[in-house]
Amino acid sequence: MSEFIVSARKYRPATFSSVVGQKSTTATLKNAIKTGHLAQAYLFCGPRGVGKTTCARIFAKTINCQNLGADTEPCNECESCKSFNTNRSYNIHELDAASNNSVDDIRTLIEQVRIPPQVSKYSIYIIDEVHMLSQAAFNAFLKTLEEPPKHAVFILATTEKHKILPTILSRCQIYDFNRIQIKDTVEYLESIAKNEAIEYEADAFNIIAQKADGAMRDALSIFDQVVSFSENNQISYQSVIDNLNILDYEYYFGLTDAFLANNVPKSLLLFDEILNKGFDAHNFINGLSRHMRDLLVCKSNNTVQLLEVGQSIKEKYIEQANNCTDKFIFNALEICGETDVSFRLSKNPRLHVEMALVKICNLSSEKKK
Repeated sequence: MSEFIVSARKYRPATFSSVVGQKSTTATLKNAIKTGHLAQAYLFCGPRGVGKTTCARIFAKTINCQNLGADTEPCNECESCKSFNTNRSYNIHELDAASNNSVDDIRTLIEQVRIPPQVSKYSIYIIDEVHMLSQAAFNAFLKTLEEPPKHAVFILATTEKHKILPTILSRCQIYDFNRIQIKDTVEYLESIAKNEAIEYEADAFNIIAQKADGAMRDALSIFDQVVSFSENNQISYQSVIDNLNILDYEYYFGLTDAFLANNVPKSLLLFDEILNKGFDAHNFINGLSRHMRDLLVCKSNNTVQLLEVGQSIKEKYIEQANNCTDKFIFNALEICGETDVSFRLSKNPRLHVEMALVKICNLSSEKKK
């Protein structure tokens, strides 16, 4: 049996052009390398799993490449690139500040910074989760960060910029990484599935992208999990929602049809079925609010682009939105919001949600009167 490598490592970008969802940041870094305007210290900040450490490694590899291409990408043929690709480069140093956050750790780093690189032009120091450094460690790091040797470049990465001292921030060029859009995540997962000869449904990857919440690393982890769960290398929409325990859109479409028909028994029976499948009532009411919001954005051709679902589900939303009045959606959203706020105070959560469903059903009967 061949050794399995998780997708987050196997498909980790190796060039700026392969980084997903960070075009402005990668373009700025490439221009800085091309013009030779390299800063002494950089701060990469943003949500987890969006490519901060990956970009730091690509940047470190690129500025030391001895034969940069016209597109400012590393050649992968010079000694510096080869040593980086085989994890034997002595010019790129990574420090995990979460486990090396003391003054002594920083003092050791400062002593190491003084040593010039042996092969390449720069020594790059990547400090991950830099906000975990202690106050004393930050203070010990200040002077070196402000006036490092010419051969030293610092790249700090963090998910919590607000925890970093202003004196540190003022010494760095700051790059804010974006959450990766659902569309970009889906396209990347599709390219991986094709490469791995895996059959898939586009709606399945859309669910994975929503669950990942803008983090590509999370999306790839979920992808591996779903592949393990699925049979015959086939990823279907149903297998994803079963594996991730996500409430199917069809329940919300069915509930809305029951609301519009003033069918109270059907709405209560659907809610009972949802509870019997193990779904939380509070999450359900939040999901119903989101469904009503999605119906609202489908009422206009200008806002339908805000709907982040697969094409087949989008068509269902547009069709159902045409059957709903604006007033019905507004009132339903108001009822869901009130139910969400008062949910934790309720001594009978199930009855609390059921009363909300009855109220929404009565919206259509009031319209008829």
